[in-house]
Amino acid sequence: MLKLDDRDVKILSILGREGRISKSELARRVNLSAAPAWERMKRLEEAGIITGYHASVALKKLAPHVIVFMAAELESHRAQDFQVFERVLAPLDEVVACWAVGGGFDYILQIVTRDIDSYQRLVDHLLEARVGLARYFTYVVTKPVKQGPLPFERLLALSAKE
Repeated sequence: MLKLDDRDVKILSILGREGRISKSELARRVNLSAAPAWERMKRLEEAGIITGYHASVALKKLAPHVIVFMAAELESHRAQDFQVFERVLAPLDEVVACWAVGGGFDYILQIVTRDIDSYQRLVDHLLEARVGLARYFTYVVTKPVKQGPLPFERLLALSAKE
C-alpha cells in the first residue's frame, strides 16, 4: 500500500470534488509548485489510487430517465452461480453499479434506464437468461437527496488513529 502524506490526501480530496481543476490551481491549493504537485498526482494514478476522472452530468436535462435500485437474491450460492450472474450483468449499460452484499440479499444494483417499462424488460432479460435470480426487490428513486465525493480525509484520519 502506498504511504500517503497530508498533501496526497488533500490532492485526492480536491480531485474527488473538482476533477477538472487546473494543475496550477491544484498546486496552489496544496501549497506546492506545479511540478511536484503533478508528480504526486501521477504517482497516485500509477499506484491505482486515482482510477479516472469523471464529469457529474445533470441527466434530467438530457433525457427522461428513471433510477432504480434492485436488491437481488440468487437461488444458489456456489461460486460459479455468482460468476454467471456477474458475467451476464457486465455488458448491460443500464446497470451502472452493482455491489455484492452480505446479510439477506446477494447484490444491490443501481440501474438507470428510460422508464419503468425498459426496466421491466431488463428484469425479463435477466429472468430469461437463467442467471439464477430467485427474488428481486425494486426501489424506484423519487428524488436525489445527497450525492457527494468520498470522504478521503475523514477515512484516512480515522484509520491513522487506530
